[in-house]
Amino acid sequence: MSNVSTLAELLARAGELKAVSDSPELDLQLLLCSVLDKPRSYLYTWPERSLSFEQQQQFEQLLQRRLDGEPIAHILGQGDFWTLTLEVNSSTLIPRPETELLVELALAMGEQLDQHKVRVADLGTGTGAIALALASEQPRWQISAVEFNPQAAVLAERNRQRLKLNNVEVLQGSWCEPLCGSFDLIISNPPYIDAEDPHLSQGDVRFEPSSALVAAQQGLADILTITEQALDRLKPGGWLMFEHGFEQGEPVREILRRAGYQQVETHRDLAGHERATVGQFPPTGEPNTGDA
Repeated sequence: MSNVSTLAELLARAGELKAVSDSPELDLQLLLCSVLDKPRSYLYTWPERSLSFEQQQQFEQLLQRRLDGEPIAHILGQGDFWTLTLEVNSSTLIPRPETELLVELALAMGEQLDQHKVRVADLGTGTGAIALALASEQPRWQISAVEFNPQAAVLAERNRQRLKLNNVEVLQGSWCEPLCGSFDLIISNPPYIDAEDPHLSQGDVRFEPSSALVAAQQGLADILTITEQALDRLKPGGWLMFEHGFEQGEPVREILRRAGYQQVETHRDLAGHERATVGQFPPTGEPNTGDA
């Protein structure tokens, strides 16, 4: 390619991404910022600026990857969650805005606790998003971030170190198994998609590990496992909270109630979908397994 374009001309190409992106303008801006190593404000301050030949080539390559459906976070190697920018790769899920609901709920629950003694476990931490967001807001909390996938655990630890959040420890293992002691809050965004769900062949999830997305028993298998394991790890009066699919609120409530959790409640995300369900381990420390 011998011709190069101005920023204004490249920004006008956002329409090319409409078939693969819900935010084509933003995606295009982020690709340009990556090539130029400039903030987004630069794009509109200097719209007449032309890219160099090498920059134009790099941009076209990145644009083609996005047109092929590759997630913007994988192309850039990072994604935003809460107030943090996290390193992202193909070993784990890309942090999503809906998951910030779990952070909000955990912070609200934590207001009722002795802030000097709060212990939190984030199960299936992936990039570390939930654990690190909570640690950034509550530096006195002690947070264990558990991840089964060794590559993802290394990624979470890199994010922890880069953000200098020393009140988080990253543990490699399956759900509650690596945990020691008891916890005030156990939080998880586990795999919850049914293997037959047609959405698995669409959009960004095609590029994410199925092990982080799919669970047996109509997507409820890991939620069932964590619910049982958490009974031995929650303090009396502690809370268990899950993210789940927007059609899974009722079965998740039933799972928690049958296991003896109290004050079971489902919360909706900003789109109005049932997205997170919480339940309290009985303050006496003895679950009422007859509660339906």
